[in-house]
Amino acid sequence: MRTLLTASLLAILGTGITLQESFAGELEVTVEIPRLRVSEYHRPYVAVWIQDENNRVAANLAVWYQLKHPTDQSGTKWLPDLRQWWRRTGRGLELPIDGLSGATKPAGEHKLSFSTSDKQLADLKPGKYTLLVEASREVGGRELLEIEFTWPAQKKQNFRVSGKEELGTINLTIQP
Repeated sequence: MRTLLTASLLAILGTGITLQESFAGELEVTVEIPRLRVSEYHRPYVAVWIQDENNRVAANLAVWYQLKHPTDQSGTKWLPDLRQWWRRTGRGLELPIDGLSGATKPAGEHKLSFSTSDKQLADLKPGKYTLLVEASREVGGRELLEIEFTWPAQKKQNFRVSGKEELGTINLTIQP
């Protein structure tokens, strides 16, 4: 019996399965940027991140801002307009960051997908968290939306919150 148990354990260890993969899950965020009818339209800067119960940043998922060229940092000038994100984590980051930074997005729905093997979620411990999506637009407004969730999910979870001006509907789906 011991030989069988030992052989089974060695086979599992040999496959490279880690404890983190035993909590395997997926997190998908859909961010809707509404089409606004205004005389001077600028695409919004958007930050998406996760914070823990103590309001500490647990993971940065995305930051969309004006990128002309990877070496051109002029677009970062307006990142402090994403006030909450900037105060909590943005000012301490050296942008651009591969896999996090991206250009501003046009009106429509934009999907972000992550699994526990992605660096953004790799260190996310079981517990209660809040997804935050913040948008700020030149000659426009600023909006911050929050969704509370538990990680990892025991069953599929769907959350939805709607913005009023700068953000449309934000969907969060978590798969076990």
